[in-house]
Amino acid sequence: MKETNQERSNGRIKPEQFATGIGVLMATLGSAVGLGNIWKFPYLTGANGGAAFLIVYLLCTLLVGYPIMIAEQMIGRKGRGDAVTSFKNLAPKKIWWLVGASGVLAAFLIMAFYTEVAGWVFAYVAKAFRPELMTSDPAVTGAAFSELVSNPWASLIVQWIVLAVVGVIIMLGVTKGIEATTKRLLPILAILLVIIGIRSLTLDGASAGLEFLFKPDFSKLTAPVILTALGLAFFKLSIGMGAMLTYGSYYGDNQNIPANAARVVGADLLVSLLAGIAIFPAVFAFKIEPTAGAELLFITIPTVFNAMPFGQVFMILFFILTAFAAIGAMLSLVEVVVAFLINVTRLNRKLATLVTVVAMALVGSLSALSNSTLANFKIFGMTAFDFCDFSTSNVLLPIGGLAISIFVGWVWGWPKFKQTLTNENTISNVFLLKAVFNILRFVTPILVLLILLTGLKIITL
Repeated sequence: MKETNQERSNGRIKPEQFATGIGVLMATLGSAVGLGNIWKFPYLTGANGGAAFLIVYLLCTLLVGYPIMIAEQMIGRKGRGDAVTSFKNLAPKKIWWLVGASGVLAAFLIMAFYTEVAGWVFAYVAKAFRPELMTSDPAVTGAAFSELVSNPWASLIVQWIVLAVVGVIIMLGVTKGIEATTKRLLPILAILLVIIGIRSLTLDGASAGLEFLFKPDFSKLTAPVILTALGLAFFKLSIGMGAMLTYGSYYGDNQNIPANAARVVGADLLVSLLAGIAIFPAVFAFKIEPTAGAELLFITIPTVFNAMPFGQVFMILFFILTAFAAIGAMLSLVEVVVAFLINVTRLNRKLATLVTVVAMALVGSLSALSNSTLANFKIFGMTAFDFCDFSTSNVLLPIGGLAISIFVGWVWGWPKFKQTLTNENTISNVFLLKAVFNILRFVTPILVLLILLTGLKIITL
């Protein structure tokens, strides 16, 4: 008898698998591509010197992001379980399962504040159709953003809408939900980025934005800039939070993990560059500083688009694509928790998803109200929003990434690494694997430890 959401074998739940190779790529890429590509990558690139920062970021991705992504996907496929179960299967009666538990907790806490930012994006899709954003005055667009984040009911409602959308998709399962959705959303996202990018390139003065993005000025490289690039390479690829591990458990045994990871890294970089091409030429054309944080997305972008012909159309398209990007990333985060809950509690997928979404809504409401009702509620001197961000970005994710690199490089070891990633010696990729393994063993732990120590302000550069 065929079961739709999961199969039970020997008392354990055997997870679904992605149905197609393109489904594997799109789902994994959907996890990596998110608000970081559309929002964080452009403003960090803008704040740290442009092209030179981009080159360092690419190098850091090869030394940190790519090796850990391979390691996580390998652990998931070999362990055939959620983030916790996979470690228990690979290292029984050892404490390595705590690494998986850290990933599950990180995914949950990230959703607590990420859903609020995604909610703002969803709200701006609707706002883009209304007169309040049809202005090139940043004071007006700034007031519209402040009104949204300071309204407690608006903040809660948009967060609940986001969770409801993601929850419905997750309930449909791995193939009919995650795979089917990402296969449709990501091509649309790419098309929208290209359309907006072409429009941006046609503006007078757009060449200054391209020069900023692609002509490196290495005099702008400092130790803090390099560290920022290192942190971005780590955080933007959804590693250390159990997402790649959980998705890896849905891979078939014949899936070429190193090749898939390389395609994901390459496609993720391409999406980031397309976002940069869409944003920087327009920003420079209207002589606006490209260094703003949240302001770049919610204040500067509406201002820029409204200053160009047919600006409202392109603003609507921009926020739609940003919403699509956010959905793909959130699917992987929710799936981490749902997969864990299914294995631990034996709940069916629909009920496990409902429990997860409700719990995220309850905890996330603290973050949603951090700019209004609960602005004075502090955890270690931080608002709930900032605490969730700090505890995941500065503590849980680096610890998870560090532990994974140590586990694979020093505990799992080269023979098992080679056997697993050559798919039992059916793929001729030993040279690449040897390089990745040595980086994972000797280089990656040092760099991730640096991220951890600087994030905790134990060391400063």
